[in-house]
Amino acid sequence: MSLATTQPILITGSTGTLGQAFQRVCRIRGLHAITLTRAALDIADAHAITHALRCYQPWAVVNAAGYVRVDEAEADADRCYRENTTGPELLAAACAAQGVQLLTFSSDLVFDGQQTTPYREGDAPRPLSVYGHSKQLAEQAVLTQLPSALVVRTSAFFSAWDEHNFVYHALTAARRGEDFVAADDLLISPTYVPDLVNHSLDLLLDQAQGLWHLANEGAYTWAELARLALRVAGLDEAYVVPRPAASFGWAARRPRYSVLASQHGLLLPSVESGLHRHLEDERLLQSANPPAILVG
Repeated sequence: MSLATTQPILITGSTGTLGQAFQRVCRIRGLHAITLTRAALDIADAHAITHALRCYQPWAVVNAAGYVRVDEAEADADRCYRENTTGPELLAAACAAQGVQLLTFSSDLVFDGQQTTPYREGDAPRPLSVYGHSKQLAEQAVLTQLPSALVVRTSAFFSAWDEHNFVYHALTAARRGEDFVAADDLLISPTYVPDLVNHSLDLLLDQAQGLWHLANEGAYTWAELARLALRVAGLDEAYVVPRPAASFGWAARRPRYSVLASQHGLLLPSVESGLHRHLEDERLLQSANPPAILVG
């Protein structure tokens, strides 16, 4: 009998987008998971981490906690580094000491966007923002403390499971007959959250380690992503108003190109496939039936 069937997965940051998604997927897949909010476990507190690992005896930790406000991080650097760098490093050290596997997440924002071909795991990070730098430092620290850790870089989440994502807001605006302004000069790799979570869990169960890129196949500007979402939903694409990124007045610099690919040869399904399943998730959530997980 494997550890995965006899011991739980411990999920940190259980109220965020990823934390909630991991809870849902683990429940559907029959994986025993224990979830802790940020209030229940401060991942930047070494003593709290050690206590949690001893208390719950997990075979793996999924770190879904972290600072996610990219622009606010420019003026809130101490907190960003505490949650995004110090926390994962301490988790990795504690997991190393107790023989526990670790899955944690990084971002396409570790890159500077100077490439014109998709970034792979071996490409050098050169972050443009505090947030990106906090993630780069975390990658280095985690893999130094725990070389067997799994660090997944990903990008531009979308999911029907919560409202905190770009696609949700684009669809909501169009359904209200409102314009939706989106950047038309930043190329990204949109990522359907159920695909990300399921494939990350597969890698964790397979004891994969090191850096992996997971994003859905395809490269889009934010405006192109919004138009595609509206087209798949049968809505008028004219609601999307393209604008240059500079017009948004963001505090943090973004790479103009942060498309992800993987040297491991693993590709998630297409972005369009993810959008179709996003819409089906919406219908399931609005029905009397319990939501299913649609994975390509």
